[in-house]
Amino acid sequence: MMGGTASRMPPGESRSYREVPVLRRQKLDEVVSLTKAMNSLPVDSDRVEALRAFNRFWTATIGVLDERLHASTYSLTEARILFELAQSDAVATGDLKATLGLDAGYLSRILARFKRDKLVTASATATDKRRHTLSLTAKGRAAFRELDTSANADVTALLAGLSSDAQREVTTAMAKIRHVLAKPAPAARGYVLRAPRPGDLGWVVERNGALYAAEYGWDDSYEALVARIVSDYIAKRDPAREAAWIAELDGQRVGCVFCVAKSARVAQLRLLLVEPSARGLGIGGALVAECIAHARRCGFSKLVLWTNDVLRSARKIYEAAGFQLVSHGKHHSFGHDLVEQTWELDLSARAA
Repeated sequence: MMGGTASRMPPGESRSYREVPVLRRQKLDEVVSLTKAMNSLPVDSDRVEALRAFNRFWTATIGVLDERLHASTYSLTEARILFELAQSDAVATGDLKATLGLDAGYLSRILARFKRDKLVTASATATDKRRHTLSLTAKGRAAFRELDTSANADVTALLAGLSSDAQREVTTAMAKIRHVLAKPAPAARGYVLRAPRPGDLGWVVERNGALYAAEYGWDDSYEALVARIVSDYIAKRDPAREAAWIAELDGQRVGCVFCVAKSARVAQLRLLLVEPSARGLGIGGALVAECIAHARRCGFSKLVLWTNDVLRSARKIYEAAGFQLVSHGKHHSFGHDLVEQTWELDLSARAA
């Protein structure tokens, strides 16, 4: 489903200058920072116009200039909110606001409409009654599926007129644009990645069990799974091809990841974890990058991983690293109904 920020307010909304979503009440320091960047890095006016021309072409091509997206009753912003909510069973309101970069008041009004239309429900978190999570109702998920189906049909029709090579050229160019324009992760200071030492592997089991119980309510069957993975790593590890890393911040263990052989040519990334106190520093991305580099050095042609859709932050790291979602499906594990996902990264020389 195509996302982005709406260029117009939905009918019935005030169209005051302050509330146009594309402006989103940009913070003064962001404007100052952007101005400084523009002043310090000269940009050819022809390039500015080329990018603006492409924006005009693309927004018209994908239909975001229409009052309603995909001939539905939803604006682009509303459709994007439904998309984000559909990615997991529950989403914190603050996380949704941060992900989309929307004005809090504007988001609140859309969510209020969704609640009146019985598309979403809100509930206080178990650990903090002041924080709320949002979930799509059956009606909300049906609305999302209709939008998603229409979006897929539109994109399929757009690509259907192109040859296979042209399709690959378009998607490769889009991936390049995302990579170049994506904001770099905040620089992490004071952390190191190192090989496990005595006691570290026991910590991996303990912290996985404790964190997933606290954050997602998973039962002890998940800790048992982690214990089996770690036990197999200890008993069967091939030192020439398999490795694990512990992340340390200010002398404290704050993260881990494992790279194990799934077959002769396929490696598997397992047990990525970053402590809440160390999140946002780029440690998760660094652990994944180390795992990818190791798998390449060892001659694996593919790196795979298994996860669940509720692990939103981890999925963003995998997407940023180039992993592609290849399968998903519902299952019941760790005391919950979940949606499992399998992701793959091609490590061949051509892909690299």
